[in-house]
Amino acid sequence: MSYQVLARKWRPTNFSKVAGQTHVLRSLENALNNERLHHAYLFTGTRGVGKTTLARILAKCLNCEKGISSIPCEKCDSCIEINEGRFIDLIEVDAASRTKVEDTRELLENVQYAPGRGRFKVYLIDEVHMLSNHSFNALLKTLEEPPSHVKFLFATTDPKRLPVTILSRCLQFNLKNLSPKIIVEHLTLVLGAEKVEFDEGALWQIAAAATGSMRDALTLVDQAISYCEGRIKADGVVEMLGVPEQQQVFSLLEGIAGKDAGGVIKLVNSISEHTPDFVHTLDSLLSVLHRLAIAQVLPGATDNSYGDKEQIEELASKFTGEDIQLYYQLGLKGRDDLRFAGDMKSTFEMILLRMLVFSPGYVGSTKKASPNADATGGAEIQIKKKPPKKASDTKPNAVQKDLEQQIEVLPIGSLSEPNLAAAGATPTNSLGNLKDLNHESWLELYSHIGIDGIAANVLANSELNKVENNTLHFVLDEKQSSVFNKELLPRISMAVSDFFNKELEVLIDIGEITKETPAKLSQRLKQECHREMISDFEKDKNVQQLLKHFSGTLAKETIAPTTDQDN
Repeated sequence: MSYQVLARKWRPTNFSKVAGQTHVLRSLENALNNERLHHAYLFTGTRGVGKTTLARILAKCLNCEKGISSIPCEKCDSCIEINEGRFIDLIEVDAASRTKVEDTRELLENVQYAPGRGRFKVYLIDEVHMLSNHSFNALLKTLEEPPSHVKFLFATTDPKRLPVTILSRCLQFNLKNLSPKIIVEHLTLVLGAEKVEFDEGALWQIAAAATGSMRDALTLVDQAISYCEGRIKADGVVEMLGVPEQQQVFSLLEGIAGKDAGGVIKLVNSISEHTPDFVHTLDSLLSVLHRLAIAQVLPGATDNSYGDKEQIEELASKFTGEDIQLYYQLGLKGRDDLRFAGDMKSTFEMILLRMLVFSPGYVGSTKKASPNADATGGAEIQIKKKPPKKASDTKPNAVQKDLEQQIEVLPIGSLSEPNLAAAGATPTNSLGNLKDLNHESWLELYSHIGIDGIAANVLANSELNKVENNTLHFVLDEKQSSVFNKELLPRISMAVSDFFNKELEVLIDIGEITKETPAKLSQRLKQECHREMISDFEKDKNVQQLLKHFSGTLAKETIAPTTDQDN
């Protein structure tokens, strides 16, 4: 006997074997059990989600010799013939090959005649959107008022191309893309019945590559069995598909979170050794970023579609919400770059480096800081004068050129994060007495607490209300409450306990803030530093000379610190 591919061998023959699509199955089963049957059904959805399969099962349920039911007997002649594709009263039409109006008229010539074997004469038209406008017009009247023994079943991947007059005459069922979890569960059953050994990680890779299509997934399984010589291995599937392992995508994000440019480039080089599809790799990266954003905004709501819920939640704590949104936007823009790129690898590297260097917290390799930088970490403005030229070397009519040559404004010095100690206090000893702790001293201590991520953001926007025994009571600004959940409290308590070298508990209530929080203090200090930079810049004689001779104006909003500075 010739080999039958898995996609055909494991095509469902009744509703109970269909994977997913419960919203459609429920409607069809209830309609069949109550015999409330419509004369025309339209199944829509992408390829491989079960449109034609559901239509055939529905035709079987309508013509089963045991009676109309959502559970066909599978033993009568009608059920067997429909399964084998030779039932005389199930007329399957490929609209893509019969688009002309003459074909439709020929098809409808026999509508008025009673079925030869079954209870209903069923017309199953696949890819119905391919019919011409004249064909649709020829079908309208019959579709609206067909004989009682006729049922129309339509399937299409593009319902927008159907005329409204056709849509209004049909019951429409929109089949959804299948989630990776559903696909993996079904493939596990299939491979178990086929007695084929497999790695679970390989099935997740296949499910991701199938992008919601069960038929594509089964086809890839067929290919993987041949490629891996009988046993589906994770590394073999990765090599076959030309896509990175999901763990490699996580490793890329780990490198970005750690601002490790060298590690990211090294990992891209490792991925590129297997001739990868970089567009697919970027899509996987964007998908993970989306799930990280969900994990941050709605903790506990992360789905386990890929079997990596714990890893997603752990990785989400290493990013700020702003970084994730920035990376996602840069990734979306990068997809266009990849489409027109000559060297996909270099373009992909540039996208990742863009994510790194555009991140607010990124600090690249810098030269030694100037000793003249102020104590608050504010910017130092240097104006370096070149030796003046001799009078004989300067032309009388070249004032503008001479000024440009004599004055060189160097980049503004690096501006580090405002040091809370610059407010006028020295950090308290970590072993200090808790009785002396109040909100003012808390502002001094915050920057020395070893905590990051969402927990740090919560603590930075909180006001220390009171200290009772070994419990610190905070009030979180209600405007920042969307990022807070009680699962963060143990982590915050541990960080505070480590700082004071004492077992402490942190309790946080949400309310209105009446005092300056560490976040607001940091923002205020930044603004003061910026104003000081502008003031120093305006007072500089060289700048004043430039503005005077060139009738210029100072764009204050463009004055910003840089990380590059000449020695």
